[in-house]
Amino acid sequence: MRLFLLTALTITAFAANSVLNRMALVGGSVDALVFAAIRLGAGAIVLGALCLASGRRTALWGRARGLSVAALLAYMIGFSLAYRGIDAGTGALILFGGVQVTMVAGAALTGEPVPPRRWAGGALAFVGLAWLVRPGTTAPDALSAGLMALAAFGWGIYSLAGRRAGDPLAATAANFGLSFPLAVATALIIAGGTAFGTATPRGAALAVVSGALTSGLGYALWYAILPRLGAARAGVAQMAAPVLAIFGGAALLGEAPTWRMAGGAALVLGGVALALVPWRLSGRPRRGQAGALPAGNSPSISPTYPRGRGGRQPPPQPEDPRPKDP
Repeated sequence: MRLFLLTALTITAFAANSVLNRMALVGGSVDALVFAAIRLGAGAIVLGALCLASGRRTALWGRARGLSVAALLAYMIGFSLAYRGIDAGTGALILFGGVQVTMVAGAALTGEPVPPRRWAGGALAFVGLAWLVRPGTTAPDALSAGLMALAAFGWGIYSLAGRRAGDPLAATAANFGLSFPLAVATALIIAGGTAFGTATPRGAALAVVSGALTSGLGYALWYAILPRLGAARAGVAQMAAPVLAIFGGAALLGEAPTWRMAGGAALVLGGVALALVPWRLSGRPRRGQAGALPAGNSPSISPTYPRGRGGRQPPPQPEDPRPKDP
């Protein structure tokens, strides 16, 4: 029961990032780029504090650090800008499906074996995305959908780049810390020198909550429970994130779900389930399979597993099933 409650809390935190971002931008409480910068800064502080408290060493520079920072920045900026003109639930679905497509394509391009079932799942998720953004009276804003697709691509690349990080919490703290000044500079250049001064206390508070609580603490909790949860159950659990974002947008923002959203959700989540969930939910897929999907807003980095009896190493888990963030 305790594991179930912790998992539910973590997935709710991931879904809340979409609702918090949309909530801040709908009322004009803060500029989208300023929101992204504050979110990164608050997350970096919390993640850094957790690393110090647990005695972790946070190396600012490491393998693939530059690529990880660039991809994280693309995700954060695209995510925030997209929510200027797209509902929380629709944005979460585009992000969720886009990350899956990116992960499958990235695995194929890097020479990893991709089973036919994962190809089929990625294709089904892509069809769901096409259904969501197809022209029509209820279609989401094209620019906003494109920005969320950019965020999904960034998060997928971030997941692929960080799969071999030895300490996922320390790596995420370093990536947040290095991305923060770049996000501040981007906001000052694009939004203007007065952009931070125009943020209302409400908008700044929502960004801090998104960075410190639903991102920083959410990621830390995810890494803590993932070894006990297992890869298969983690993948299934994360499928609830966009659904929770849809309900959160409806309850808190008055965003009524549409048949377009329902159809897209069925296709995207069906594709993710087909690609991600083993036929037997053992959490131990065959050796050599491509990495799994991160949480809507959480990083996809593999945890370290203890050795079994006789010093034998158990079969490897796939990469953390995102993000994911995040």
